[in-house]
Amino acid sequence: MAEKEGSGEDGTVAEIERKITEAFEVFDHDCSKTVDIREIGSIVRSLGCFPTEAELHELLAQVEEEEEPTGYIHLEKFLPVMTKVLLNRSYWPIPEDVLLHAFEALDENKCGYITKEELIKYMSEEGEPFTQEEMEDMLSSALDPETNTVCYRDYISRLIIDEA
Repeated sequence: MAEKEGSGEDGTVAEIERKITEAFEVFDHDCSKTVDIREIGSIVRSLGCFPTEAELHELLAQVEEEEEPTGYIHLEKFLPVMTKVLLNRSYWPIPEDVLLHAFEALDENKCGYITKEELIKYMSEEGEPFTQEEMEDMLSSALDPETNTVCYRDYISRLIIDEA
C-alpha cells in the first residue's frame, strides 16, 4: 500500500488511496473492481484534478491493459497511478487570478461579462476546442439565464476549490 514506510506519509498515502477507491467505486456499478474506460475522466475530475484531453489519454495509456484492451480499467492498475498523480499534485486547477486574467482578455469591452455568442466562439474556435457536451455543461453552469451572459467574476468564484 504505502511505499514510503516510516516517512510520516503513510497516513497521507492511505487517505489518498481511500479517496481514490471511494471515487472509483461510485462508477463500479457491478462491484467488480473495474470501471468503463469512459468513466476515468469523471473519476479523475471528482478527485479535484483537471487534466486536458491529451493528459487524460496519457493517464489512460498507463492504466489500460497492455495485452488486450478490454474497455475497462481495474482498480489495482488505477490506484497506484492516481495516487502518484495526487501526491505530485498533477493536473491541479488553474489559480483564480489566472482565470480572471484570461476572462478579462476575452472581455474586449471591459464590461465584466462575456456574451453567450462570444463564449461559444472562443470555446469552439480557439485552443483545444470543447466538445458539444462540454459546451452544454459549461453554458448550463456559466450563463445567467436572464441576461444570456457570463458574469465571469461570479462564475470564477463558483469554480474555485478551497484547499483546506
